[in-house]
Amino acid sequence: EGVRWAVPDTLIGTDSHTPMINGIGVLAWGVGGLEAESVMLGMPVTMRIPDVVGVRLTGRLPEGVLATDLALRVTQLLRTIALSGRFVEFFGPGVSSLSAGERAVVANMAPEYGSSSGFFPIDGTTLAYLTATGRPTDHVALVEAYARRTGLWFDPEAEPTYAETLELDLGSIEVCLAGPRRPQDLARAREVRASLAPLRRPDCVPAADADAVPDAAVAIAAITSCTNTSDPRLLVAAGLLARKARRLGLKAKPWVKTSMAPGSPAAQRYLQRAGLLEDLEALGFGIVGYGCTTCIGNSGALTPSVQEAMETRGVLPVAILSGNRNFPGRVHPQIEAAFLASPPLTVAYALAGDADRDILTDPLATTPDGRPVCLAELWPGGAEIDAAMAGAVRAQDFAPAYDAAEASPAWAGLDAPDTALFPWDAASTYIRRPPFAAIDAESRLGRYSATPLLVVGDDVTTDHISPAGAVPATGAAARYLIERGEDPADLNVFSARRGNWEAMVRGLFTNRSVKNLLQPAIPPGSTCHHPSGEVMPLWRAAERYRAEGRPVVIIAGDRYGMGSSRDWAAKGAALLGCRAVLASSFERIHRSNLVNMGILPLCLPPGMAPRDLALQVSDAILIDARAERLTPRCDIPVIVRRSDGTDVSFTATAAVETRLEAEVLAAGGVIPLMLRARLEGQTPR
Repeated sequence: EGVRWAVPDTLIGTDSHTPMINGIGVLAWGVGGLEAESVMLGMPVTMRIPDVVGVRLTGRLPEGVLATDLALRVTQLLRTIALSGRFVEFFGPGVSSLSAGERAVVANMAPEYGSSSGFFPIDGTTLAYLTATGRPTDHVALVEAYARRTGLWFDPEAEPTYAETLELDLGSIEVCLAGPRRPQDLARAREVRASLAPLRRPDCVPAADADAVPDAAVAIAAITSCTNTSDPRLLVAAGLLARKARRLGLKAKPWVKTSMAPGSPAAQRYLQRAGLLEDLEALGFGIVGYGCTTCIGNSGALTPSVQEAMETRGVLPVAILSGNRNFPGRVHPQIEAAFLASPPLTVAYALAGDADRDILTDPLATTPDGRPVCLAELWPGGAEIDAAMAGAVRAQDFAPAYDAAEASPAWAGLDAPDTALFPWDAASTYIRRPPFAAIDAESRLGRYSATPLLVVGDDVTTDHISPAGAVPATGAAARYLIERGEDPADLNVFSARRGNWEAMVRGLFTNRSVKNLLQPAIPPGSTCHHPSGEVMPLWRAAERYRAEGRPVVIIAGDRYGMGSSRDWAAKGAALLGCRAVLASSFERIHRSNLVNMGILPLCLPPGMAPRDLALQVSDAILIDARAERLTPRCDIPVIVRRSDGTDVSFTATAAVETRLEAEVLAAGGVIPLMLRARLEGQTPR
């Protein structure tokens, strides 16, 4: 007693981009909402001790190259190896050349490169960041003393031993984008036009003149997301580019929907102090809020001119955002092509108005007197950025910004029921009691014969499974809401409807990029019921199979469940009656969410893909996954029994990492396990 103990900070968070804090030496990773709730009720966080992959950095970033470009290149590099469930640590002399903000951008993208974390060790740069953001001097001194004493202090000459090591020369990084469909699809500026070719409509009617919306029009240009707006250099660079453009009389094209949503109110303060916020606002990049907006699909309607050009001329709309995910339909349901780019490059594309060019070399705009302007004339140099930041970023900006994030008058003003049990309102279209919040849930384990409900390919994201953006006015979820009195013109977004399971289940797998390989020609979010042969929505087929007492399974390809930590992607599968998901590989957080919903994740044998099974709706999938035999990574026998009586047998691997996960599955999920444990006064271990 009376002794002051110091321990290294660790963090878990329900945002998949929690690893951003790895940039200042805090080990952190994202978890699903279900896992976080279980921790709040006393359950431990368990994980298999991960392999650590080292990335050795050398050199320095070239002039004009920004942290975004580095993060996108790292994402491309690390997606060449399997990282699910593994940690990444950056080491080598190149680390010392990166600021804390630049490190945070790279660390933030850990979910996109498939890792649990992207760790940068503590060094003098870390201490400088703590000082610059207002941490007390004695605290900064303690961090240094502790890190040096315990071996956590960074040595640029050290060569640690890792499970696997990759090398990256920072001097090789170029200004780049990623897209048009995945964060790992690195695209040099000269490659953007060609990457759009497969997505263009051959019957597109060309623009009649320079004022008309062109093909490959930039429909959305958004400075957004935690990845890039939390590094002051990136926002200042965008502001400087906007200032130069404004002085030349340049404007964003009228069909481009522009916005800016920084990750922190501190950004507004230093941009205002530098005089750059006014320049950004003049080009349409005013602050619309703080946090997830366009990057999660809350972009709102496209401009009327783009909408008309899409409908009447077949124009391909493109989104440019300084975000971290560009999966088809994520930014906007009608946008299949999206590119990730740095904040200043996002502004440049708004000036250009289309992605049908090499943004680095082709003129992107014309001054009022007719002079072409290229990007090099507008692009800020490192010294310019440093000079603008020198008087703009102040330590006293950050603590009030953190406090503002904690305070919400709107939230505090809500009436909260003061009752022992929550008073469910049967008429509510926002909050309805879900069927999985029950203590008597049965385990989905066992020995059973299941019907394939859905077969999908590679890279199916949690956005594809359960959307977060606007509720389409023509979908089943919209019909459900309208029938209950909701305004067809204001159905809100799926992320606001997560408390209503009946609305959410109707949106599952409705992304038009997802094809049910059982019958690829049927509408998204549908399946073919067996034996009736009737094509119907997944949720309707699930109801019928449930009434018939027939379990269902989902079969998927590689990286199933990549993207957001959204636990509704697993809740939705549970509501569909799914007992197991068989996939070539899983992304870590979604795999955990499936377990916590009581759904058994099974890895197909190496080299086997869903298409290899050639599944039909008439096939039966026999799975022997009895609770008493389930252990971490055990073999699970599977038989595909064809309608002609022939069998295809193989051995799957239970994607179960710990004994506690096996216990969760045996209990029917983490919610019934927690409820039983609380009633019995125990905590599962």
